[in-house]
Amino acid sequence: MSKVELFRDIKNSLGEGITWSSIDQSLIWVDIKPKSVLFRINLDNEKLESFDLPEFVTATSIIAKNKIALVSNNGVYKFDFQSKKYEKIIDVEDNISANRSNDGASDAMGRLWFGTMQNNFNQDGSARSLNAKSGSLYCLSDNKLNIIETNLGIPNTFVWSPDNTRFYFADSTEGSLFEYNFNLDEGILSDKKKFFNFGRGAPDGSTIDSEGFIWNCRWGGSCVVKIDPKGRVDQIFELPVENVTNCVFGGNDLKTLFITSANNSGKNKYDGSLFALNVNTPGIEDNKFKI
Repeated sequence: MSKVELFRDIKNSLGEGITWSSIDQSLIWVDIKPKSVLFRINLDNEKLESFDLPEFVTATSIIAKNKIALVSNNGVYKFDFQSKKYEKIIDVEDNISANRSNDGASDAMGRLWFGTMQNNFNQDGSARSLNAKSGSLYCLSDNKLNIIETNLGIPNTFVWSPDNTRFYFADSTEGSLFEYNFNLDEGILSDKKKFFNFGRGAPDGSTIDSEGFIWNCRWGGSCVVKIDPKGRVDQIFELPVENVTNCVFGGNDLKTLFITSANNSGKNKYDGSLFALNVNTPGIEDNKFKI
């Protein structure tokens, strides 16, 4: 297993929401800001595209070729890369103006799970402090939005075990990853318990490999930590940036971990860059959202 390498010096403000599309061999992610930017890079020809978005978009989930679901501060949208059409699917918390969306992903049945939180950005994109746990965990299925959990600080990490019997989730303000029992057929969570704590930074986004090891990015911790299915540290992979935000397995064999990061006032040369790590065990491709 190699060390983490720079893949693209992209200078994102807050790289997030990264996913992999095997349909067109592309990595897709967003740079979160009051008007976010959507990025797509084709690994076959290394062509990088960017798309300006009209609002604060934070999470992604592939729908089909050239179509992706985007979660924003105003709702869930469908974006078409060819026509550039940005079409609302459903409103989210349109009565809570102080909130915004955060992380999210789809389960194996095509339901879209995502979280909201107090908006910690000013209109100019500068950060502001959190003072409330106003976030919720949602599940969107058959155009119906269900509230799963409330009183959340910063919802992050949306991954399912390889057999789809467990769901892993984090509230970054709690500093812990949580494990739930998951009923795939019904989309029901139960038996929430603390799964993992770690002393470096706070838990941000995660992905999971085919052996059930979770790869968790550490905001403020300058690393990705590989966690075994029992909730123990397996390995730690260092990055040359402080704020490591999200990751996904991609490439033909799903043996490359791609990692996003955030700017940190220019403290590190490669803040906001996209990184890559070659691994021995293949990952699991992100599920697609079914409208």
